[in-house]
Amino acid sequence: MEKVTIADAKRRMGPADVKRPLTDALGATDFALNYYELAPGDSLGFGYHRHSDQEEVFYVQSGVVTFETESGDVPVESGDVVRFAPGEWQLGSNESDERAVVLAMGAPKEAGELTMVRHCEDCGERTEQTLSLTDERDAVVSSCVDCSAETGRFT
Repeated sequence: MEKVTIADAKRRMGPADVKRPLTDALGATDFALNYYELAPGDSLGFGYHRHSDQEEVFYVQSGVVTFETESGDVPVESGDVVRFAPGEWQLGSNESDERAVVLAMGAPKEAGELTMVRHCEDCGERTEQTLSLTDERDAVVSSCVDCSAETGRFT
């Protein structure tokens, strides 16, 4: 048995106010587990995305998270659970004025190929993106694949 206190797990940079990966801390080998706290306007991912090989399950412990999907926006409230199959597009965001707390679980642990799109001002539309660390390793940057413009910076 492994036991972890969420507050003791290391934080990770990203689009959420708090992201604490719990997978390695628990020694999990077959699935991924992340704890999130979303301030108003925060999201669970760097952009609208899909994982080729991983299904994801999100449990909203408190607050409301709105998931953008191919079928439209779906609000997921406190106590609700939602599942995305491998290859399904999604992005969960906190569009409310209250904080949201979410547990995200994915299996298998390795998500496979990530495809992500964000709005690129230079291209005037959503484009495929890449992620990289700054040279100082103090932020994650998303960049447009088509024109290399920076589309987001996350600390």
